[in-house]
Amino acid sequence: MGFRVRKSFKVMPGVRMTVTPRGVSTSVGVNGARVRAHSSGRVTGTVGIPGSGVSYTTSAGGASRARTGAPPRAVAPVSAPKPGMLAPRWEKALHAAAVLQRDPGAVQRVAAGHSEAQRTAALLEALLGALPSNDVARVQELLGWLWREGYEPATDPFLSRYLPQAALALEITPEISVELPLTRDTIGLTLAEALQSAGDVRGASDIVEEVTPSTVAAVSLAELYAEQARWADVIALTDGVANEDEASMYLLVQRAVALRSTGNPGAAREALKEALRLRSRPAQLRHRALVERAYTYLAENKRAMARKDLEKVLAEDSSYPGLAEAMAELPRE
Repeated sequence: MGFRVRKSFKVMPGVRMTVTPRGVSTSVGVNGARVRAHSSGRVTGTVGIPGSGVSYTTSAGGASRARTGAPPRAVAPVSAPKPGMLAPRWEKALHAAAVLQRDPGAVQRVAAGHSEAQRTAALLEALLGALPSNDVARVQELLGWLWREGYEPATDPFLSRYLPQAALALEITPEISVELPLTRDTIGLTLAEALQSAGDVRGASDIVEEVTPSTVAAVSLAELYAEQARWADVIALTDGVANEDEASMYLLVQRAVALRSTGNPGAAREALKEALRLRSRPAQLRHRALVERAYTYLAENKRAMARKDLEKVLAEDSSYPGLAEAMAELPRE
């Protein structure tokens, strides 16, 4: 429903390659600050809240260049229009603060002096200030207000005119990342990520339940429901899912966990069989599925089968998160 899940592969520490229908991109950086170069020539900078899955992304045209290893800086589109002589005073002031200066404090001052600018300014302050400065409380305050107000950035004339390429990059789960246009659904998903990072998992799931149904929303909800042990909700959410992409594979893994947790290991194995049907899926997702299948075999007292799955992961990535704990569940030989 307007969301696109990216296929992302780790090339080396700090470098990831992402494949989308629009081309191939390579990103370089550390958690919370990355620079991405696209095959089209576009350069993208991403900064965000480390560990929260929330980040702010800005893009520049093919003529721009990014310095590898340096924190990204926001760059206005090369051919960005400027307000005309007859533009309202608030529009000129907000353009200067947000597009030219990229100053969240100046954006906040424009909002204080011009009621017409308040909604747009709240979003821009979140993008330019609260997200890059890791101010989760301010993200919740700004985006929470916009969500309650019913604000739709996709129909905001200011954003359409002056920042048409602005987007948000969200890490919905450790295995699934997406890049989203600025819409009300994006505000909801971003707000949910911020709430989750602050420990309000129930509030986060309540928000995601209100966004337009999509694969990305389903992935987010599955993770949130699992964190609350709402296994019946996970099972209902993932009913009928087939392994069509990374997101659906993740949903199948979550379905298996829910089925195993409710005493249905056989059904869990069937879900994991479908999740592992295609070996072309990213290794991180396959390893997650293999570890969960090992736990499922252990629940059925099939320890040899569990060891076989865990040894597959061990052979490919001995440092995979959770592998050591899973191996400890096996009996000593």
